[in-house]
Amino acid sequence: MPSRLYIDADACPVKAEAERVAVRHGIGMVLVSNGGIRPSAHPLVESVFVPEGPDAADMWIADRAGPGDIVVTSDIPLAAKAVAAGALVVKPNGEELNGANIGNALATRDLMADLRAADPFRQGGGRPYSKADRSRFLEALERAMRKAKATAGKAGT
Repeated sequence: MPSRLYIDADACPVKAEAERVAVRHGIGMVLVSNGGIRPSAHPLVESVFVPEGPDAADMWIADRAGPGDIVVTSDIPLAAKAVAAGALVVKPNGEELNGANIGNALATRDLMADLRAADPFRQGGGRPYSKADRSRFLEALERAMRKAKATAGKAGT
């Protein structure tokens, strides 16, 4: 089965970049969201609209992603499920999540949630998305595409 690129599309800042890379590699891309995004006209790009509700898009992706697939998400619990299923995971800032670092990412996420809960005046939000983040994302996605194609090639033999 050929690799697929799954995009957790709600609030994803790199949909257009991901589409360009997927099309260049000839890999199908699935944009999963609760709605409100413009579907692509490219035949390799499919838009899936899930019902409103907490984590509906994440659950849809987690149920389908597997070895040889790539998931683009900032959602750490979704990333953990995708990594456990054998998928490659890239965050929009270019950080790659894998078996070696997903545990730390989950622990950091939980710690930050606890800190925010303990201090109601702590405002969330990180730094703005930058050109450097976009560049790192493109490099990481390119690496992931090559790995996914190699994995799919081995599975097909």
